[in-house]
Amino acid sequence: MRPSRAFALLAVLGTSTVFTAPGARAQARDSVATVTVAPGVTWRTIIRPAGPLVIHVATIDLKRSDYELRHVRARDSLRGREKLSSMVARAPGGAAGVLVAINTDFFNLQTGESENNQVIAGEWWKGVRAADSNFDTFPNVRSQFAVGANGRPLLDKFQFDGVALVRGGSIPILGLNSVSRTGPEASAFYTERVGVTPRDTVRKVVEAPLALTGRRGDTLVLVRRGAIDSSGGHRVAAGTFVLAGYGARRTAVAALSEGDTVRVVLRARTPTASYGSLSLLVGGWPRILRAGENIAGRSASDEATLSGNAEVRHPRSAIGFSRDSSTLVMASVDGRQAASVGVTIVELAELMKEFGAWDALNFDGGGSTTMIVQGRIVNAPSDPLGEREIASGLLLVRRTP
Repeated sequence: MRPSRAFALLAVLGTSTVFTAPGARAQARDSVATVTVAPGVTWRTIIRPAGPLVIHVATIDLKRSDYELRHVRARDSLRGREKLSSMVARAPGGAAGVLVAINTDFFNLQTGESENNQVIAGEWWKGVRAADSNFDTFPNVRSQFAVGANGRPLLDKFQFDGVALVRGGSIPILGLNSVSRTGPEASAFYTERVGVTPRDTVRKVVEAPLALTGRRGDTLVLVRRGAIDSSGGHRVAAGTFVLAGYGARRTAVAALSEGDTVRVVLRARTPTASYGSLSLLVGGWPRILRAGENIAGRSASDEATLSGNAEVRHPRSAIGFSRDSSTLVMASVDGRQAASVGVTIVELAELMKEFGAWDALNFDGGGSTTMIVQGRIVNAPSDPLGEREIASGLLLVRRTP
């Protein structure tokens, strides 16, 4: 929906336009249209002349058990891009079962791979200890949004934390379906989601194929089955895994014998906690609210944001939740258009506070900003061709029996 059409929408849904008192020059305040999407789910369209801005806000009552959040990947693949509307259309039950959807993590424009950790429906798709981004010149641990196994929303600097327990010791796993390209040594654990393991043109590699024999909580019980490979480019078939050692870490992987049991523990850790089970985990950049405080102004030092992104008004997407974690807030702000100029991340943080968030995270913005309500794009994507193909999204869906 283009910004000019937002005014027509307000006329249909009802407005709350307020003017200054007589005697002063009339100045329009916000026009707000509120729609109850479903019990406990509301969507507001806010037209703010001061800006000007067009804002869409969805609030969700997390105490309800008939809804759930789902993290989805473009083309249901580790890499690739797809429009959010297409992801919504192919969701189980189709678009009719998706109440609200929003774009999420930053991504590589060429490959479509997300830059941060990814847990989808409890399964690790990508695990990194620092953002996998060409913009970072150091190991930058970015803030990410998660939902715990108990359904509680979380916002913190999550790092992948893996270890392979083997006969006589352990092998730290530094990445899952991802491997650091820097440093003389590394280790990684690959699942079928990677398709084919990467080839390393600098470091020597040893890859051990593993077959699944069982699961125990956050632990995969595997057995080494098949020939050790030292070239990379190994196709990972469904139900199989690969443990890889690069550089000096090759020795420990090469020591695994055919039939050896390998227990792989996959966890997420933050500076203060460790999580063995998450329902979903998705990245953003940066955190803009912490315990009710607007911390966006410190993001350059906290998370190495770029001034051209953070300090300039752009279209924005964000997620947050209330102090008691009972209400989720999703917001999109249109930008780069006459009817809506966009916001900086400091301004975005203030908006999220206004909408009831206590903690909040900035998602990918610019032309990626997309919000869908009841199967329809409600914001005005800023790219000249309209809706952009992105890497991932967050969907609020009706829980199936």
